[in-house]
Amino acid sequence: MASRLPLPLPFHLSAPPHERWSKSRNRPYYFNTATQESIWDKPEGFNGPPAKPPGSEGKVRASHLLVKHAGSRRPSSWRQDTITRSRDEATAIITGYRERISSGEIEFAKLATTESDCSSARAGGDLGFFGPGQMQKAFEDATYALQVGELSQPVYSDSGVHLILRTA
Repeated sequence: MASRLPLPLPFHLSAPPHERWSKSRNRPYYFNTATQESIWDKPEGFNGPPAKPPGSEGKVRASHLLVKHAGSRRPSSWRQDTITRSRDEATAIITGYRERISSGEIEFAKLATTESDCSSARAGGDLGFFGPGQMQKAFEDATYALQVGELSQPVYSDSGVHLILRTA
């Protein structure tokens, strides 16, 4: 009778992966201690603690989705050369986006990629780590008031109307 060799388990099932920080690429990666394998993409179902880059103590990390309006300090974006909507219209749009995200209809990063008026849309709205004094006051205050994983109500700054997702 032939003996069977055990089949290798998928990356995320062989042992719980750990999120670590790559200094060379300045982004997180996922390391499996059992197999000594690492991957860049977040494994499905991963819910471990996020890794923090060196020097991030006292800082927060957030993603945002920005909707500009005619009164924004620079009423143009990569999506639209001249933005003419009102602040109330921008608020209504943000409120609709918040409902879609909260209901699970769409993920924050996917929506930010296509709908945010900020250039951070290319990164799913991720702004990276920042500390006190690095963002507009209203934005900073709102971000620090959130718990990790919490989504804000509409936040108003000179840039426009934001939804903020605190990620670390």
